[in-house]
Amino acid sequence: MDIATLFDVRGKRALVTGGSGGIGYMIAEGLVSAGVEVWVCSRKEADIQAAAEKLSALGTAHAIAADLSGEEGLQKVADELNAAGPLHILVNNAGATWGAKLEGFPRKGFEKVMNLNVTAPFELTKLLLPALRAAATREDPARVINIASIDGLKVPRWESYPYSASKAGIIHLSRHMGKFLAAEDVSVNVIAPGFFPSKMTAAVVDFDDAEAMDAVASPLGHRAGRELLTGEQPPHPVQGLAQVPPLVTRLDAGHARAAGVVDRGGPPLDDHLGHRPQGHDLARGEADPQAGHGVQALAVLLGR
Repeated sequence: MDIATLFDVRGKRALVTGGSGGIGYMIAEGLVSAGVEVWVCSRKEADIQAAAEKLSALGTAHAIAADLSGEEGLQKVADELNAAGPLHILVNNAGATWGAKLEGFPRKGFEKVMNLNVTAPFELTKLLLPALRAAATREDPARVINIASIDGLKVPRWESYPYSASKAGIIHLSRHMGKFLAAEDVSVNVIAPGFFPSKMTAAVVDFDDAEAMDAVASPLGHRAGRELLTGEQPPHPVQGLAQVPPLVTRLDAGHARAAGVVDRGGPPLDDHLGHRPQGHDLARGEADPQAGHGVQALAVLLGR
């Protein structure tokens, strides 16, 4: 399938954090294939260089080895990207999880997850505002896309307390940031994936065990795969939107469920970028916004 039929992002620049594997690599692969110049970053030098080398076979990709849990790593990424010029797309994907029984849950584990999953995306977005502002126009805003999880929308099966709290936090933080950055033509949206194959999810479920996978299926009853984020699985038709309100898109193997967030403090039913959705035509122009395959998420968030 040709991703260009969904949205045209050729010639743009993007940063995908946590891009050495899992969902981050899948997103980077889809963007590079669509003609975007992509920077990927992660903590381990060997892993991110290997990822960038693979991506370079598809287009233009750069690697940055940086630990986003600390100020030094955040500043390193920001310095390189701000010096590179306008940044059209920022995907805050890097994250961590920690599980333990409630009575013995270590404070250091809770703080580590909250720092990387909530504080780091906030700080990196803040540091990259010069590059995002340089790319932003009223007709084609710069995009910040935060990767949350369905565990931020429902109670998980495991005692991963800071993970679910952080993912719920990044969802609401995105709404809050989106309200104020909209005035600068920078949109902030969220994707809340279900289970995708990655090192993190491999630690809690066997993807080859059908019974185990049924037990952890998303609320919509589907399993996910890389095809959704690279565009290999055909979506329903999407009429491209240059701007959408702060959006939480639940992503799984069958559907992209979009729930627009209305700013009740502003004009009734207006989104933060000043556009008024007309009933169910928000995501497709005519149909229920809950319909459509997963790659529709990026089409809606990035499409022109």
